[in-house]
Amino acid sequence: MRKKLYLAFAIVIVLCSLSTSAQKTYCNPINLDYGYCPIPNFTEQGKHRATADPVIVTYKGDYYLFSTNQWGYWWSPDLNHWNFVSRSFLKPWHKVYDDLCAPAVWVQNDTMLVFGSTYSGNFPIWMSTNPKGNEWKEAIDSLAIGGWDPDFFLDDNGKLFMYNGSSNTYPTYGIELNRKSFAPVGTRKELLLLDDDRYGWQRFGEYSDNTFLKPFIEGSWMTKHNGKYYLQYGAPGTEFSGYADGVAVSDSPLGWFTHQSMPFSYKPGGFVRGAGHGATFTDNWENYWHVSTLTIAVKNSFERRLGLWPAGFDKDDVMYCNTAFGDYPLLLPDGKADHSRGRFSGWMILNYNKPVTVSSVFGGYEANYAVDENIKTYWSAATGNSGEWISSDLGTVSTVRAIQLNYADQDATFLGKQTNIFHQYKLWWSEDGEKWKLLIDKSKNTSDVPHDYIELPKPIEARYIKLENIHVPTGKFAISGLRVFGNGHGDKPGSVEKFVVLRTHNDKRSAWIKWAPVDNAYGYNIYVGTAPDKLYNCIMVYGANDYWFKAMDREIPYYFTIEAINENGVSIPSKIIKSE
Repeated sequence: MRKKLYLAFAIVIVLCSLSTSAQKTYCNPINLDYGYCPIPNFTEQGKHRATADPVIVTYKGDYYLFSTNQWGYWWSPDLNHWNFVSRSFLKPWHKVYDDLCAPAVWVQNDTMLVFGSTYSGNFPIWMSTNPKGNEWKEAIDSLAIGGWDPDFFLDDNGKLFMYNGSSNTYPTYGIELNRKSFAPVGTRKELLLLDDDRYGWQRFGEYSDNTFLKPFIEGSWMTKHNGKYYLQYGAPGTEFSGYADGVAVSDSPLGWFTHQSMPFSYKPGGFVRGAGHGATFTDNWENYWHVSTLTIAVKNSFERRLGLWPAGFDKDDVMYCNTAFGDYPLLLPDGKADHSRGRFSGWMILNYNKPVTVSSVFGGYEANYAVDENIKTYWSAATGNSGEWISSDLGTVSTVRAIQLNYADQDATFLGKQTNIFHQYKLWWSEDGEKWKLLIDKSKNTSDVPHDYIELPKPIEARYIKLENIHVPTGKFAISGLRVFGNGHGDKPGSVEKFVVLRTHNDKRSAWIKWAPVDNAYGYNIYVGTAPDKLYNCIMVYGANDYWFKAMDREIPYYFTIEAINENGVSIPSKIIKSE
């Protein structure tokens, strides 16, 4: 009897291990239990989730994620399953709706340290050797020097530096600190300003035209590689699709710094856009990754989420971040990898702009907004009641491998962090739209999953996917993206023809890119870079055959290629062309 019990117990352990380790992919936005915007006057257009300015550090084999206004932080063993730790790092005199803004996090010896943005001198630096257990104490009770959007960098020679700044007038600053007392060593130095007259991507605005305001430089982060210092910074504004992280390089931690011509973290197209104010870290196999801020900016300019991208350095020590197919399923880290090749799974969107039927519609939030590959638009049911549903027709039977559910905040009532809310739903599938089979049952789920991503244990052959609401945390049942991934059984698109880049003489920062549409393509990836073997930036374009590109360094030539995309795969890229 005892042997049978031991055997049964062993089987349970194995099954549990398989169930937690089976998922090989993830999908941006990162599926976190994001808090709601805490500040009442930021919510004129509706209460909503928001965070930004993320930092991930590795500590004792786990990953720790901190970001703005979350009343705590997350840890993960695998960059996929995130566990929230509730914690306030602010002192009692701060307003109840405040929390850490744009936090700095670093590891010094065996200790994790945390500091929040401030221009006052009364913020402490916190320290912990057990952050998983939420055990913290003050390293110092206040950092007199202060600093907004700070980053603390511990050099391999033992010296500690702080970088900070968030302004469209003042530069990014740097200073050495005493690593024990955190007192300044000398005076701070002016390190970096934007130069939007030269670098087109630094221009402010959704259309990079510098209307309304001058561009902002903010969100410092330092990475050292092969003896060089890579100072990363966010620009030109967090509200915009072109929000990106640039990088400037120096042989010294306090400069002189020289800009790389293009942003290294850049995602101006696709379902979710923006890739600014982030942090670079290494996984447990020493692969580089970059976590950054994604923009939604519908209910408020600061409505944002987080994204995670493979990154690295090439043979010439150029820093890159691979955002190609960055909001499609990407492979989680599982060993040493070449991130210049990306981590794309090869699973395509199967239901882009395909027919949709729904249980009800609220106002002008029409059904097809749930499948238009734009996180800024969404369908809303008339209620948040159990039984509301949305059904997506893939057009033909296809191999379905994963589904992402992106909830929208229609008529949300919350402010601040909520730790006891959850989503419940059922997913169904069908070959004919009449006979339905249960695919996923989360009717007993107790987790908050606003961007739930489900990688199926085994692929299915289906034409219809139906999402049935059981419970939403607040407001109406609203979906900004019911995204079905897998592979169709038809032909891949043909290669793009008549691809031209018309770079103007009046402004070498800008170009009009055009191409002949491919009949069976739903979208295109434009790759651009400063050399034929350095096409590190990617722009995903849906439903168009031209694009205004305004992100170039006016003083150098650029290289371009394009590929077509459909449900069945990706075309052979076009011939690389040079634009002087």
